[in-house]
Amino acid sequence: MLASIFRSLSWRHLWRWGLLALVVGLSIILMGHWAERRELQIKTEALQQVAQANALGIRGIAEKHGYLPYAAARHPDVQSLLLNPSDSLLSKKVNQYFSDLKDRTESAALFVMSPNGMTLAASNWNSTDSFVGQSYQQRPYFKEALQGRRGFFYGVGLTTGTPGFFIAEPVLNQSQVIGVIAVKVSLSALENSWVNSADPVVLQDNRGIVFLSSEPEWLYRSSDHLSSGDLAWLKLNGQYGMRSHYDILPWRVTRAPGSPTYEFQATVKHKQRSFLALEASLPELAWTLTVTSDLKSVQRARQEALALTTLLAAVLLLAGLYWRLHEQRFAEQLQAKRELEQRVKERTYDLEEAHAFRKAMEDALLVGMRARDPEGRIIYVNRAFCEMVGYSAEELLGCKAPYPYWHPDDLDKYMRQREASLQAESLPHGFESRVRHHDGHDVITQVYTAPLIDRQGRQQGWMSSVVDITAQKIAENRQHEQERQLQRSARLASVGEMASTLAHELNQPLMALSNFAVAARAIAGQAKRELLVTVLEDIVEQSQRASEIVKRVRVFINPQRGSYEDCDVHAVIAHSLTLLKPELQRNLTIVNTQLTENLPHIRGNRVLLEQVLINLLQNAMQATQDLPPAHHVIDIETTLLERAILIQIGDRGPGVPEASQEQVFNPFFSTKPDGLGLGLNICRTIVEAHGGHLKVANRKDGGAVFSFTLAFSV
Repeated sequence: MLASIFRSLSWRHLWRWGLLALVVGLSIILMGHWAERRELQIKTEALQQVAQANALGIRGIAEKHGYLPYAAARHPDVQSLLLNPSDSLLSKKVNQYFSDLKDRTESAALFVMSPNGMTLAASNWNSTDSFVGQSYQQRPYFKEALQGRRGFFYGVGLTTGTPGFFIAEPVLNQSQVIGVIAVKVSLSALENSWVNSADPVVLQDNRGIVFLSSEPEWLYRSSDHLSSGDLAWLKLNGQYGMRSHYDILPWRVTRAPGSPTYEFQATVKHKQRSFLALEASLPELAWTLTVTSDLKSVQRARQEALALTTLLAAVLLLAGLYWRLHEQRFAEQLQAKRELEQRVKERTYDLEEAHAFRKAMEDALLVGMRARDPEGRIIYVNRAFCEMVGYSAEELLGCKAPYPYWHPDDLDKYMRQREASLQAESLPHGFESRVRHHDGHDVITQVYTAPLIDRQGRQQGWMSSVVDITAQKIAENRQHEQERQLQRSARLASVGEMASTLAHELNQPLMALSNFAVAARAIAGQAKRELLVTVLEDIVEQSQRASEIVKRVRVFINPQRGSYEDCDVHAVIAHSLTLLKPELQRNLTIVNTQLTENLPHIRGNRVLLEQVLINLLQNAMQATQDLPPAHHVIDIETTLLERAILIQIGDRGPGVPEASQEQVFNPFFSTKPDGLGLGLNICRTIVEAHGGHLKVANRKDGGAVFSFTLAFSV
């Protein structure tokens, strides 16, 4: 068959087919390249998210344990020991204090050094590798802390020989450095979590030396040759033990100009693999985090795209050949038709049989057909149209507008559409129309109208094709609802994960704050300063409340462990204002309340609702803090709706730009220079968990108003 087709083609057609083949080949190559670039873009975005998550975890470790030396440096026994280093009783108390603090915070070690670097007390004072009596004056973190700055350092311990992350803090007495406190943190848990990762992760210092890696073969290798000065510094400070040289990483790197990522090849677990790598800088620690992803899926995506495009090209080629064959046969059929027409002229066909044949074809159509004369009278309908509207042909023929299947709620719309169609204003893509079936249910249709022209070229009316799209509309609505639910679930999962991380990281600082307050209360009690004792008791109470908030946030992440109770909205508002009273007074902020009386109770979590109110009130204060005192006003209003309570918090600040009114609820979007962009996102999640909705709008007289609803219990 193909041979006969090609023999029938002229040289001109062959030239066209050759040009088409060239275009198809280029399209296949371009499609493969596009698929490869698209997969690389997807992997790059995924790597950015992985890098952000790992960087957040590393910073979290530094922040979590960074409070320990800061807190311990202010302990009176620690300062007394530095002023009296020969006091054995003080040394014993500080040793025990460090040991208890180390066990409670899960750090590796905690120790204090005199200005000459000699360790006076340590959490491991009773172990064989105790730091007590050891001198660490050559360590960089000690030198930085001795100069009054916080010191960070990762290296192999001089005493234990085990690596760790050191955080040092100066101990001050009347603005004078009298000693240094350091905490050693083990990063083995972080490294073990990387070992279980499918793709390698490495962490390098400011000299490019890998000190943490999911691949042990890459440890203590450098990304570039080290200078003699760097080698001398490393040996002097013993950062990585007694090593005198650092091999180059066995990576074959390929970089593309302007790209945030690069590719490299390396042997992992005795297999040669290709990776896409992304570097994330941690400037506060002078580290560089590198996350990777296997490029095998990129190659697979390109191969699949090439295969699919080739298959599509083959299908198109076969379709073209089939079309050519069809044209050839059509010409033969046309010739046969002409001969048949000649025979028809010589014979007389049965008109009734021809009419029956045409009627059978019309009835076989699945598309409804309707014809109208120039006055709008129905002159023809087929069976599909009758079944669509539920009326017989006898009931419809001869009808003029309004037609019996018109929906009673859309009569004006139908009249406008009818006039437009009769005046040749119908669009070629048609229009959507709702009709009422004879049995009472609604049918959604798509209508296409064209002029009805007779053999002499005169218009005799209008022919409309009517397609039933009811099932399609129902499916589209269901799909839109499912997409909305999926988006909400994704937002809940993302914010829940971040809330869990924040809760975990806040627990240690709050515990340290509680320890400070307890110690301060004991000292104040000895001095008989009753007012100070009262204030410090309030600090203890607030630290305990903060710990309770952490627990409640964790409960919110896992709702099965949560408990709701009946809450008085006005009591929740009053308690939130009480908690913020010092901050409101400090900012000279006036709060106006307009509360509806006798509101029903709502079913919810009191602490989480207070967090929503406190967050919104703090945002209102921050919006007006740089404005004149006349703008330092917050309006709180409650309104009873049909099945919910509306709470509105308005300020008199600059307002929220319309382009950002929906973005402010997205995670990590913030208009503040130091903001995380999580507050409003978490507020929206809490409100939605209580069956409500949080939104923002600008006030006509200036400022913004945040409003949310809470469904009340019945």
